[in-house]
Amino acid sequence: MSNYQQIYQRSQDDPEGFWAEAAEEIDWYRKWDRVLDDSNPPFYRWFDGGELNTCYNAVDRHVESGRGEQAAIIYDSPVTDQQRTTSYRELQSQVAAFAGVLRQYGVAKGDRVIIYMPMVPEAAVAMLACARLGAIHSVVFGGFAARELATRIDDTKPKVIVSASCGIEPNRVVEYKPLLDQAIEYSAHKPDHCIILQRPQAVAGMNAGRDIDWTTAVASAEPADCVPVAATDPLYILYTSGTTGEPKGVVRDNGGHAVAMKWSMQHVYGVEPGEVYWTASDLGWVVGHSYIVYGPLLNGSTTILFEGKPVGTPDPGTFWRIIGEHKVRVMFTAPTAFRAIKKEDPDGVYIKKYDLTNFRTLFLAGERCDPDTLFWAQDQLKVPVIDNWWQTETGWAIAANCMGIEQLEVKPGSPTKVVPGYNVQVLDEQGDEVAKGEIGTIVLKLPMPPGTLMTLWNADQRYIDSYLSQYPGYYLTGDAGFKDEDDYLWIMSRIDDVINVAGHRLSTGGMEEVLAFHPEVAECAVFGVADPLKGELPLGLVVLKSGSEIAEQVLRKELIALVRERIGPVAAFKLVTPVQRLPKTRSGKILRGTMKKIADGNTWKMPATIDDPAILDEITEALASLGYPKS
Repeated sequence: MSNYQQIYQRSQDDPEGFWAEAAEEIDWYRKWDRVLDDSNPPFYRWFDGGELNTCYNAVDRHVESGRGEQAAIIYDSPVTDQQRTTSYRELQSQVAAFAGVLRQYGVAKGDRVIIYMPMVPEAAVAMLACARLGAIHSVVFGGFAARELATRIDDTKPKVIVSASCGIEPNRVVEYKPLLDQAIEYSAHKPDHCIILQRPQAVAGMNAGRDIDWTTAVASAEPADCVPVAATDPLYILYTSGTTGEPKGVVRDNGGHAVAMKWSMQHVYGVEPGEVYWTASDLGWVVGHSYIVYGPLLNGSTTILFEGKPVGTPDPGTFWRIIGEHKVRVMFTAPTAFRAIKKEDPDGVYIKKYDLTNFRTLFLAGERCDPDTLFWAQDQLKVPVIDNWWQTETGWAIAANCMGIEQLEVKPGSPTKVVPGYNVQVLDEQGDEVAKGEIGTIVLKLPMPPGTLMTLWNADQRYIDSYLSQYPGYYLTGDAGFKDEDDYLWIMSRIDDVINVAGHRLSTGGMEEVLAFHPEVAECAVFGVADPLKGELPLGLVVLKSGSEIAEQVLRKELIALVRERIGPVAAFKLVTPVQRLPKTRSGKILRGTMKKIADGNTWKMPATIDDPAILDEITEALASLGYPKS
């Protein structure tokens, strides 16, 4: 039995013993009474009766154990031409001071604080300061629309909002304060105070009595100590878009989260304390919470906080510069970032400019990693490229090639095997397991491991209705896929993206894989459109590599032939056209559902998380060229 299989089997046979052992890596004020409290299913609780402080585990204990002078956060901001390194000792001082500011303005254990900030170290300081006090933070992506921010203010009812005067995009400064003021105007709940970090690129107007200047407040603050909290107390609320358009506030606990983050850093990502680890994402997303702030710091590693883009700040070599300059050992980002780099620098010219000898592993997650992108990254970087699959709700990887346990064979297109702690099954509509290789609904058997969501904020019934009611005893991931004969997991698409073409259930993800193999294609999206004869037909949009000169008719003919050859005539793939770009959320997810609604002529509303609304006009024109929506 392989090392991976042994560890996985133990996590299934003795989950309480397994996670109790992992929890020894965390410092506790009081040990737990029960590892798993299963007295109130489906609301399972880990480390019941235990007390700890997440901030102490992420910051103070490293100072006490001799890591005080080690870099905790390296801030690299090509958009402001700035770099700043903060040691663990400096971070402890900054977090304690800002926690003192929050305490001065009435924030205590259990209170909520919204953090609406750009990618600056102060955002991480604010998160840790909340954790230090036992307050619950809710990070909202900086620059998010005022009405969307207002819904989160009304749901969390924060005592204080922490923000900044602006965020900086490659070509513009985005002023946050007017958006924040407008959101507070829209919301029924009014925060007592707003603490504003003034950035030199745009100085915000302040509301007397309500708004507090970050720098002034910190200068006179009395530092605050860590407050013990129950393992089952919430650490944060993070909103994920619901299918109804109403945001869902995922609640993460303190104890299970700390244990899972520490375990995953070493076992999934293979990162040791003291090593430099970089997640190129945003603090507004779960990846930023788990693997820019909490995971690396709980592990005693050095984390990089990057304010920029994979291309255009200033060129497609930014990632390689950062890896080389800061001696990054392991990187984690979204496949969409690599597709953007590949589009601009298909031959990897910029990679050769930098010394990447310290670089060991690249992890990709957030969107399906098409094999073409994986092969390109492998060929260019000459290191293992590891796909991993998880969700906002789970908080850490469900399936991955666990580099800290045993490097398994990579099967391009698969995130490898189920991570220890999870029990993943693939079910049909009746709730029975499907045969190996057959597409079904992917579910997680309850109880899920530590670090996964406890519930939805103030919405226990909605948690049950959204995730637990379709297959009692299981968590519904919303993804479709299969397990192969080697127990590798394949995530093909969202359940909604399995289309029914004349009675055949087909994965749009499988078609995207085929299109991505065409040498001229940089990235693509396939979604189903309504058809009176076959029920649904697949429609493909492709973005070509920079400099491509292929004729549209030739391209279309070759792509249709590719799908016919690899998937078969059953796919009925005939609708495809090139576009300049694809509409995405700020985290890089392609908005297939919105494009489908446009193509079908259904009513739709502008997604709050869209990166650039103007793209949808271009998409509407492209769909019209294919005859959609049908008149």
